[in-house]
Amino acid sequence: MAAVDQVNTEKISVYLWITFGICFLGNILGGTISTLMSVYLPVVVKTLLGDVGAELNYVSAYINALFLVGWALGGFSWGMISDKIGRAKALTLCMGCYGLFTGLIHFASTWEQVVVLRLISGFGVGGVLVISATFLSEIWPKRSRSIMIGIVSIGFPIGVFSAGLTNYIVSDWRQAFLMGFIPFSISILSIWLLKESERWRESKKSSASMDVKFTEDVKSDLFKGAVIFGTMLIGLWAIFSWLPTWVQSLLTDSDGQSERGLTMMLLGAGGLSGGFFSGWISNALGVRKAMMLCFLGCGCMAILLFKLNTSFSKLIYIETAALALFFGISQGLLSIYIPQLFPVHIRATATGICFNVGRLVTAVAVFFVGALVIALGGYGNTILTFSTVFVIGFVTLYFAKDKTSK
Repeated sequence: MAAVDQVNTEKISVYLWITFGICFLGNILGGTISTLMSVYLPVVVKTLLGDVGAELNYVSAYINALFLVGWALGGFSWGMISDKIGRAKALTLCMGCYGLFTGLIHFASTWEQVVVLRLISGFGVGGVLVISATFLSEIWPKRSRSIMIGIVSIGFPIGVFSAGLTNYIVSDWRQAFLMGFIPFSISILSIWLLKESERWRESKKSSASMDVKFTEDVKSDLFKGAVIFGTMLIGLWAIFSWLPTWVQSLLTDSDGQSERGLTMMLLGAGGLSGGFFSGWISNALGVRKAMMLCFLGCGCMAILLFKLNTSFSKLIYIETAALALFFGISQGLLSIYIPQLFPVHIRATATGICFNVGRLVTAVAVFFVGALVIALGGYGNTILTFSTVFVIGFVTLYFAKDKTSK
């Protein structure tokens, strides 16, 4: 008798809620780990180098870029690993990876050590974001699947909010990075709590399924998915990484700790709100139209925020929250849309490619941020330049089609 298909089962068991909780926490803590360095970056570099001067841009670029490289490599690698060993095992391992190596930053004595530890922690974060969406798309009942995946997607902006909150209340960056041991502890518990996706088990047993390759249709969807996700990622990673530094550049009579912390909290709060409602928005408008609205909204808000503000004001808080709202909606929609483009046996691999191609492009571009800041006349113009990729994503979606959930 064929195994029970978890996707078609409407009953939501205790185990499903436990799995949802672990995926949700994995995304929250992944968001915290990803942006924690952004809010502490000026003080981390100053502590490790002393009077940094012009070296701030150079060292900061390495720390940010290598984290992105690790994130991209993790997204590619963990997707393939997950297709081979299973969703549960891979999720457990990558959470342990980013947790452990984030916690070890507490003990770093040089900026080179921070770069290496951020590279490895980024490798783990890239895996969690891919596997959690893939895992839930295979085990959650179809009736509420889009809504639950959308809710899980708000974990990342909750993490961004948490990073801002941490910066707001914890001034010592070394103490802040000890929070990496929280996801490490959860990964240990997950060894006993998680079990493999039934659909993944069936795909491994089916010799016919394993013979399926990347067909022309799959390649086409892979290209479109990579462009759509990648363009949103490139624009928003530039914003998330450099917004605190941009805010600091607008301030002349403050150390900027509260302003930097509050803007990051607003990025997280706006993203949280958007992601929470993304499932319902997808059902109401269709995923393609809703994503087009997000790209348009992000582009318009980037112009308002980074082009028209030449000094710090309270208006920046409102514009940051609005930008984050569109971002949060987009992340929920993309987490719903992309994994279901592909057959089960290559789903995590293909999703990992779509989620991470943009990170490689961004990692390369980050190295040139210092030069761009000088050439373009400031962080605002530099971030705005990165944000032009929203146009590419909008155009790609214009020629794309809605995909029916499978």
